[in-house]
Amino acid sequence: MAAEDVYRQEFPVKGGDFAKAGTVACRIKELLKDLGLDVKTVRRAAIAAYEAEMNVIMYAWQGRMDLAVSPEEVRITVDDQGPGIADIELAMTEGYSTATPEMRELGFGAGMGLPNIKRNSDVFHVDSQTGQGTRLEIIIRTNGHKP
Repeated sequence: MAAEDVYRQEFPVKGGDFAKAGTVACRIKELLKDLGLDVKTVRRAAIAAYEAEMNVIMYAWQGRMDLAVSPEEVRITVDDQGPGIADIELAMTEGYSTATPEMRELGFGAGMGLPNIKRNSDVFHVDSQTGQGTRLEIIIRTNGHKP
């Protein structure tokens, strides 16, 4: 934990567990509210966390979401073990999805996950290794200013 962090917590996410979809994002939202962050920051973090959690559930075998909060920012780091993303640029295209028909029947797979994370982040990095997994680094500044 960095010296400036006032709060930090890890959350496991099980791939394929659609019954618990959104549980981690809701927990993160409540924690940020309890820490007294402004509504806009909480909303942006909740959206980014939900989209990231859904990507783990939909595509990875398992993953972990790490939340770190400092006076300056909310950091959400997501590490998953899964097939990885072969073409990150394509995956960042709104509407592009590799969701299965079963996922679409459940209402998921609109191809907005990564674009929504980027839209709600001040800093967003994706690193992925095919056959190994993906790491997302999401930073939302508490002052609400983008660089």
